[in-house]
Amino acid sequence: TIGVLVIVWLEREISAGIQQRIGPEYAGPLGILQALADGTKLLFKENLLPSRGDARLFSIGPSIAVISILLSYSVIPFGYRLVLADLTIGVFLWIAISSIAPIGLLMSGYGSNNKYSFLG
Repeated sequence: TIGVLVIVWLEREISAGIQQRIGPEYAGPLGILQALADGTKLLFKENLLPSRGDARLFSIGPSIAVISILLSYSVIPFGYRLVLADLTIGVFLWIAISSIAPIGLLMSGYGSNNKYSFLG
């Protein structure tokens, strides 16, 4: 959750700079309190599950999408000596792992038992 707070804070600061407006810097030093308030709100949100759908598919789908995206970063070299997996088929493995993410999104759409969320 700390990573989410930092990413949200950076996104707000960068978008404020692009749009030439003031960012969330007035809620505490450097806008840290705004990020903490957003994180607290995120933790206490209600977990909504579809009443007529499959709750298991609806819950597992986003996890499959995120895990496949995070696994795809294991074959990307971030520096000369910063390589997690030195593979000769790295590009093909990256494409194969990245192609699993839409399956997770389709699972969530199917699990909600709603034709519009299944379409995307």
